[in-house]
Amino acid sequence: MKTDFKTADEYIKLFSEDVQTILEKVRATIIETAPDAMEGIAYGMPAYKLNGKPLVYFAAFKSHIGFYATPSGHAEFKDQLSVYKQGKGSVQFPVDKPIPYELIKQIVAFRVKENTAK
Repeated sequence: MKTDFKTADEYIKLFSEDVQTILEKVRATIIETAPDAMEGIAYGMPAYKLNGKPLVYFAAFKSHIGFYATPSGHAEFKDQLSVYKQGKGSVQFPVDKPIPYELIKQIVAFRVKENTAK
């Protein structure tokens, strides 16, 4: 798989149409919730920064969408995220189940508040 992409658009185009649809909706949810965030690529995935500080990231894998909102973002929503496979600062949303876009929106909003308060 190509890894030298420079934009979220290039990254998203690497995947099948059904996964592209999910990634575009995740992206739109982030942008709608954090319109001042800067979009880029970090750690080989679409990344968003606010005030120069990391906000959230997302990535596609064979059977899930990875969402990364730092350990604090995941800790704040631990109950809602408990039904998903997780790591420290990461959660896996299976592509064969409904993606919780409203929960993603809430996490991003929390991270915006957290990020701007620091």
